[in-house]
Amino acid sequence: MSKSLLERLSEHRTLSAAPQPQIEWVANRGRLRSLAAGQILTSKKGPVDGLHVVLSGHLAIYVDGGSGRRKIMEWRGGDITGMMPYSRLIAPPGDVVAEEPTEVVTVPSGDLPQMICDCHELTAILVHLMVDRARHFTSSYLHDEKMVSLGKLAAGLAHELNNPASALTRSAKALAASIGSVRTASHDLGAAGLTMEQVAAIDAIRQISISSRVQSVRSPLEQEDRERSIANWLKKHGANPAAAEPLAETDLTFNALDQLAGAIDGKALDIALVWLAADFSTHRLTAEIQEAASRVYNLVASVKGFTQMDRASVPEPVDIEQGLTDTVVVLGSKARERSVSLSLRTEPGLPRVNGFGGELNQIWANLADNALDAVGAEGRVELTAAREGGAIVVRIIDDGPGIPSDIRDRIFDPFFTTKPVGAGTGVGLDIVRRLVQRHNGEIEVDSRPGRTEFRVRLPIADTAIPKSNS
Repeated sequence: MSKSLLERLSEHRTLSAAPQPQIEWVANRGRLRSLAAGQILTSKKGPVDGLHVVLSGHLAIYVDGGSGRRKIMEWRGGDITGMMPYSRLIAPPGDVVAEEPTEVVTVPSGDLPQMICDCHELTAILVHLMVDRARHFTSSYLHDEKMVSLGKLAAGLAHELNNPASALTRSAKALAASIGSVRTASHDLGAAGLTMEQVAAIDAIRQISISSRVQSVRSPLEQEDRERSIANWLKKHGANPAAAEPLAETDLTFNALDQLAGAIDGKALDIALVWLAADFSTHRLTAEIQEAASRVYNLVASVKGFTQMDRASVPEPVDIEQGLTDTVVVLGSKARERSVSLSLRTEPGLPRVNGFGGELNQIWANLADNALDAVGAEGRVELTAAREGGAIVVRIIDDGPGIPSDIRDRIFDPFFTTKPVGAGTGVGLDIVRRLVQRHNGEIEVDSRPGRTEFRVRLPIADTAIPKSNS
């Protein structure tokens, strides 16, 4: 043991807080190691071979996440990393790499139990470091999971908004032309000199068109046949067959058309039918715009509810049913893209739970998203919520292949994942478990081929007192 090493350890920013005999203990048990830039100190495959006191240089840990390889933590001269007293760490979440020439003193992991006995003050220092490290990792990965959730949310929202936005644009453009047609047709109708009885007959047909336009849903083939039949009727009565398409989209019967032809004939009938077709087209386009705008509004409301972005960061009564509904809406596009059935059943009148709505929605989103990933095409994912005693129990059930029994006990471990590299961080279920515990809840899983069920039990609002953020 060289004096220079002891002096360096005594000047170490972290170790210097320990009594000198305990620093000497580290110097006697430790092994000085020099790492070249790019050299791996500890592989993500493990094992962690001991406590590493960084004398000089720069170490960093990298993990493979959804956005690629990323640095999540780093240490420089004066820091300590590796195995800590009482730690259960087996392997790091990623490779620990020297960013530049680095010197570390490594105390073998087998000597740590003796350190606990011989070096009480040093052990306390290292335990505090371990707690801070765990808090840093948890905070970092919670942030990552939130960003992943927001990314999925943004992708799903963009997909969901595309159809109603396109419908709004298309219908708005067509509406301008339709209004012009109504104006022209109205002018011609006014110049036709119709009697009050004839005007009443036209208005009766108009009311049928407006009131019944959404009653019947026809297949494309049925709609084409109907349009062809109406076009033939129009030709037979000397009317413009161009009116066939808008008239065919109503539930207007041939009997009603015959009654109109009995009240009006010749050129006046053609004018009346052209006006009816233009009027109905305008109403149909207006309804489409209203429906598309409502869809956009409802989607934004669902996303707003899902993120709870207008809520303060304080516990409050949370509507579980609304949160689950918003989650299903947000994940709906992914389910349709994968041809998976995604359904929700809730018991009427569910009581509320105390907590943080955004965090609870993150639980539902993580579990439901995992279930969607687990099932194949034509698979089924079902979310249910019911009151059981003094708690609300939410179940996420899928008919996928199930979780293998040999890894079932590890799925909630930090950094454990069965997904390919880059497809998952391995912290989703760990975060879920932490968030459930933060709400004084419990999470369980049962799995077999063809049925996997995650159960989340949360106490109802009059008994639930969420834990402080830690």
